[in-house]
Amino acid sequence: MCLRSYALGCSTRLLSRLNTTGGVRCWWLFLLFGLGCIVASLLTKGVVLAALLGVAGFSSLWPIIELFKQRERVRKGWFPRNPKRDNRYKE
Repeated sequence: MCLRSYALGCSTRLLSRLNTTGGVRCWWLFLLFGLGCIVASLLTKGVVLAALLGVAGFSSLWPIIELFKQRERVRKGWFPRNPKRDNRYKE
């Protein structure tokens, strides 16, 4: 439970930084890393390592949804836009 919360917290901070600097263009990096961790966890014989890889994989897939949701929140005006990247939020 504690490990999962820590992993989600770390990925949320990384997500926030990437969203500010790059927008939704980096979603495929989260996808590749997450799927790689999940496949590795299925192929790993050790229970602890498999659990760690599974948590890391899920924690990497969750931010993909949040990247796109955050873009919608900015479009609706719930969060401030980055003035350097204002063209990213046009529909």
